[in-house]
Amino acid sequence: MDNESPLIDVSALAELLTAPAPPSVLDVRWRLGGPPGRRDYLIGHIPGAVFLDLDDQLSGPPGAGGRHPLPEPDRLQRELRAAGVRQEHPVVVYDTGAGDAAARLWWTLRWAGHPDVRVLDGGYAAWTAAGRSVEPGEVSAAPGDFTVAPGKLPVLDAAGAADVARRGVLLDARVEPRYRGETEPVDRVAGHIPGAVNLPAARLSAPDGRLLPVADLRAQFTEAGVLPGGTVGAYCGSGVTAARTVLALTVAGITDPALYVGSWSEWITDPDRPVATS
Repeated sequence: MDNESPLIDVSALAELLTAPAPPSVLDVRWRLGGPPGRRDYLIGHIPGAVFLDLDDQLSGPPGAGGRHPLPEPDRLQRELRAAGVRQEHPVVVYDTGAGDAAARLWWTLRWAGHPDVRVLDGGYAAWTAAGRSVEPGEVSAAPGDFTVAPGKLPVLDAAGAADVARRGVLLDARVEPRYRGETEPVDRVAGHIPGAVNLPAARLSAPDGRLLPVADLRAQFTEAGVLPGGTVGAYCGSGVTAARTVLALTVAGITDPALYVGSWSEWITDPDRPVATS
């Protein structure tokens, strides 16, 4: 795939799947709090797609690093190779259509050094809405040879997130009531990182889950204070939804956006870290 955009549409993917060497397709359908997306995958998926579980295969154990920390590189490499991911072979990832889980897998693969990864814009919902064929059951891919080389995308820890909030723009991708500390349905402490700017990830997408056009994305980011060439990072509850913000920043042409992988679920593990509610 020679398109530099991190997105791919249904028609383009369908055409690639008929090529002599089609891309590896990874299904990462996921729901916060479960149940796992494998059940949906077994009912029907894009032909040839291999399922990966965001919680069990693509994240480390929850704890001091947050609810979805990065897995150990060796483990990630085993999981990706088992899914058929190859070193110089393109990969397409998709989820239900909301885009959060697919963006996190896109980000993880790019962080791990894979050079050619695309997100199916609109996900499985867009694929089926277009009348494209699906298949049931499990796909067993030929083993891949991808070597994980971590650190190819910017990652923030708690101190780095606080620094970005001071000298740049740290985007909080959660909904407004969680940012303001009015409610917290997932984590034990409500509020946000001091200095962070709230830009809910839902504002970056159309109702069908597709990202907004580039001009609209740029307008959203400009309104939030993001400047060309400026320092920008994103966080959410556990670094999943914020990965979609990083994807949108990338599509909009903002260079080097950083992801705070631990996000709010890591920030609150240290009681000495400040919490803002206004």
